[in-house]
Amino acid sequence: MERSFQKKEEDFSMGTLKGKVALVTGGSRGIGAAIARRLAHEGAAVVITYAASPAKAAEVVHGIEAAGGRAVAVRADSADVEAVRSAVAQTVKTFGRLDVLVNNAGVAAMAPIDEFSLEEFDRLMAVNVRGLFAATQEAVRHMGEGGRVINIGSVSGDAALMPGMAVYGATKAAVAGLTRGWARDLGPRGITVNNVAPGPVDTDMNPADGPLAAKFKDQIPVQRYGKGDDIAGMVAYLAGPEGAFVTGADLKIDGGFTA
Repeated sequence: MERSFQKKEEDFSMGTLKGKVALVTGGSRGIGAAIARRLAHEGAAVVITYAASPAKAAEVVHGIEAAGGRAVAVRADSADVEAVRSAVAQTVKTFGRLDVLVNNAGVAAMAPIDEFSLEEFDRLMAVNVRGLFAATQEAVRHMGEGGRVINIGSVSGDAALMPGMAVYGATKAAVAGLTRGWARDLGPRGITVNNVAPGPVDTDMNPADGPLAAKFKDQIPVQRYGKGDDIAGMVAYLAGPEGAFVTGADLKIDGGFTA
């Protein structure tokens, strides 16, 4: 079970992100939900987007609010550029600013090249690359000095872990490439851009007791899947003041999976 970052209301005033506003795409479950809770724990007001899980999104928001934080859920499919742009606009309208964008929304599919449909290829590119581009483009228009863009990539962007993952890996390689380029583009404006690349993490998409678990665990030196909070901790560091000199980085959080 993931650790819950819930504290009494007065404790939020001590967080490293007090007064900041964060937008987490795909924040209704898994890694995204863990990130949203952690950023709220650090004092940020948080907006999460979701595509098809309103109940789960409401649960995340309720948990943050019950602990004394501020959170809002916005329906926005990351494959829909206008919906993504609208989510950024709603964030700024609701909380008056935007300091941290976490591009977490993503989809995955596996198949050999001769079985991978063009429709599925387009879907992965639309969500994992085009949607991320649109969210970042819109978000940085509202960011000033100290802004943070944090992309959630994958170790698959740097290594072909198993057959059938070529397209997913290509989308995550694209995210890493955008990260490096944007770090150059946005550094002079005081905005950092980093890529957090998880290895196997216990989520709905890749559960720790799923069909791939035994194969993956044998390759992880720490002998366990990652947790959402493992990724959220790195995101919180990058979003906070101690991460100010880190930009253009590709940070693997994988228990040594790719060591």
